Amino acid sequence: MRSLLLALALVCGIQATVVPRTVEDLDIRQVAGTWHSMAMAASDISLLDTETAPLRVYIQELRPTPQDNLEIVLARWPPVPTLGENHACVKRTIMAQKTEDPAVFTVDYQGERKISMLDTDYTHYMFFCVEAPLPTTQSGVMCQYLGTGILWNPVPGNEQIRPEQSPLAGKQQDF
Repeated sequence: MRSLLLALALVCGIQATVVPRTVEDLDIRQVAGTWHSMAMAASDISLLDTETAPLRVYIQELRPTPQDNLEIVLARWPPVPTLGENHACVKRTIMAQKTEDPAVFTVDYQGERKISMLDTDYTHYMFFCVEAPLPTTQSGVMCQYLGTGILWNPVPGNEQIRPEQSPLAGKQQDF
């Protein structure tokens, strides 16, 4: 009986999708500006792997409103065919509504979703997660790492090789 209960607890624990703790006392005004999607990950690859994946979006700009909501400018490439759009990059603006937690917003984008700001230094990087609406066949979490600078700006405290420092610098490469 104990083994059965332990197995059940493990299965339930594996199935649970939990978004990590959010930024305490997020100052929404400081996240305003241009951001670039640098990396994405999802608890279920189907949220990102196809052209019509529901959470395959690229953040371009965040605009706080006077009511402390968050206007999000994003791009989809290629867009969802059911929206009747051609296969060109399409910009969309969605409004994320504030909640009691200053780092959590709700948005109605292909179903109601929760957006959680996990970490930011306000000037170089931001991590956030979007939960897929429940109940759906595509439930789970998609997280993104956003940066404000060009691709070669490192996160503070990390070292990285810049393109001009690479052993391949100045050499023509054929791909």
